[in-house]
Amino acid sequence: MAMHYIWWIVALLLIGGEVVMPGYFMLWIGIAAAAMGITLLAVPGMAPLAQAVLFAVFTFVSCFVYWKYVRPRIARIPSGNERLNRRGEQLIGQRLTLCDAIVNGRGKARVGDGMWLVNGPDLPVGATVEVTGIEGTTLRVKAADVG
Repeated sequence: MAMHYIWWIVALLLIGGEVVMPGYFMLWIGIAAAAMGITLLAVPGMAPLAQAVLFAVFTFVSCFVYWKYVRPRIARIPSGNERLNRRGEQLIGQRLTLCDAIVNGRGKARVGDGMWLVNGPDLPVGATVEVTGIEGTTLRVKAADVG
């Protein structure tokens, strides 16, 4: 089997590993392995030591390109909604009605068709509260300004 096929198989295994365990790590090393396959297609008689050194260089270059150019571009892409699938954070700033009085700092508020635990100042049933934050699955609330 020609050596360039072995490098392409290694590239496919690394990129496939990236698909199974994502993290951008193996992708760039897989790209370096694919570049080695292309290089060996052009220069078929390269010594194994030269292949190893060139693979290390390709790996360093591809990881550097990711770190310096690709990663900053990905970080600049605005996501649609940073709070998607983080429902508690989506509730910050909303006003809710207490369905269980807050006694000793703990109570329950109605959110849609469910109830959430709340922490805040003691307030009676039916009081309107404003969500100020979240701690785990408990909402931090304060008495809503009426007006």
